[in-house]
Amino acid sequence: MDKNYLNKIKERAQKARVYKKFQATGLEIAELLSDLPHKALYIKLAKENNEQQLRTLAKTISQNKKIAKKGAYFMSMLKTLRK
Repeated sequence: MDKNYLNKIKERAQKARVYKKFQATGLEIAELLSDLPHKALYIKLAKENNEQQLRTLAKTISQNKKIAKKGAYFMSMLKTLRK
């Protein structure tokens, strides 16, 4: 097998495949919060909750430069919103 072919397959496997709206929303939230390792969590949250509300919360948090751990802060704010 050609090395180029194997490299192309590895590159293609790393690209996100989005089929549903909630998947795109989850990936957008992960990018806004700079928390791509937990993108599956944000996709699940987008599927089960109001996508617009989650997106608004993530944008607000991402604009605040004082927050060091944006993903953790997002989850704590989400928890308070659910109550």
